Amino acid sequence: MSENLIYCYSGSGNCLDMAKNIAKELGDTEIVMMRSFPVKTDATEAKRVGFIFPCYGGGLPGNVESYVKAIQIGINSYKFAIVQYAGYKGCGLHKIDKIVDLDYWNGMSNHCSCIWLMPHYLTVPPLPRKLLQKRSEAMAKKFAADIKATKRSEEKPPKGTVFALESKLLSSQNTKRIKKFTVNENCVSCGQCAKICPQGNITYSDARPAFGTNCIGCLSCVQYCPSKAINIGSITKHRARYHNANITAEELTEKTFHIE
Repeated sequence: MSENLIYCYSGSGNCLDMAKNIAKELGDTEIVMMRSFPVKTDATEAKRVGFIFPCYGGGLPGNVESYVKAIQIGINSYKFAIVQYAGYKGCGLHKIDKIVDLDYWNGMSNHCSCIWLMPHYLTVPPLPRKLLQKRSEAMAKKFAADIKATKRSEEKPPKGTVFALESKLLSSQNTKRIKKFTVNENCVSCGQCAKICPQGNITYSDARPAFGTNCIGCLSCVQYCPSKAINIGSITKHRARYHNANITAEELTEKTFHIE
């Protein structure tokens, strides 16, 4: 068992990049992905257990809440959580805190993958990609320093009642939104969208991707499509795609990473 365990959900790669950067500072860290049910839920021997995730529509992404409930954490483990968001932290930290009783929590704004709602660069504060990446790397060092020092947050994460309602509403819209997914003539039938979908929601029919109804809105298929062939209605046709430059599509499909 590694000294540190970080459970990570990532759609655009930002949170996985953050998890890796924190892990480099902590050393001896295993990162367990939560895009699907985590392959390791027994964290009882870990000295530190962390959760790194984005704010999706004001709340937790996908099935992360149920995954966190399945994780067993040692009574003396130090527990932390980091959220990344475009404009607000949402209620995800509060939900995780209710389950595991966090010792430390924090967050930072970053470019988002919610391309159907707003361009990725609408962050607070607004920064270009390279500067925001540098800021993310600096924040990762700060978070890691706090964690190594076993810093404890003075307050509990905000409940975010309004954000909880927003999350419930937007999550219910995923099955409706999937009906707006289209594939244009740029598609080269590479299959990457099907491989990267954490829900197995994309299949191929006549060498073209077909979308099912089990979408959790990670939008990795849209953001990582090498030919920008996937759109959600007409609004995304003129919007730039975004994913973290340090994280490949293949890495998002991995189950675990170990960083010395």
